[in-house]
Amino acid sequence: MRLLAQERADHPYNLFFGKHMLNQDWLGLVAGTLTTVAFVPQVVRIWQRKHADDISTSMFVIFIAGVALWLCYGVTLNAWPVIAANAITLVLAMTILLLKYHYRRSARKRE
Repeated sequence: MRLLAQERADHPYNLFFGKHMLNQDWLGLVAGTLTTVAFVPQVVRIWQRKHADDISTSMFVIFIAGVALWLCYGVTLNAWPVIAANAITLVLAMTILLLKYHYRRSARKRE
């Protein structure tokens, strides 16, 4: 795995070390953008409705763990589209989970 990461770092078209992005970096950027932006409507909906009762806590905990591992994987490969997409997705998924707990606690205080 280190060899692959070193090859990416030494590649003449690597974003961090060259002037151009590789075609697969563009593909990763588009894929990452779409899968990351998919969480924005859910965050907005929870914020507007002030509840997230229908969000599965266990699913989001498992999902967050998986995204964190993908982020680590991207770092080991120096794959910036993987790093960027998973860092932002991690923040959005954690926001959803935190809003769920915040609004659940607020509802209990009102009862």
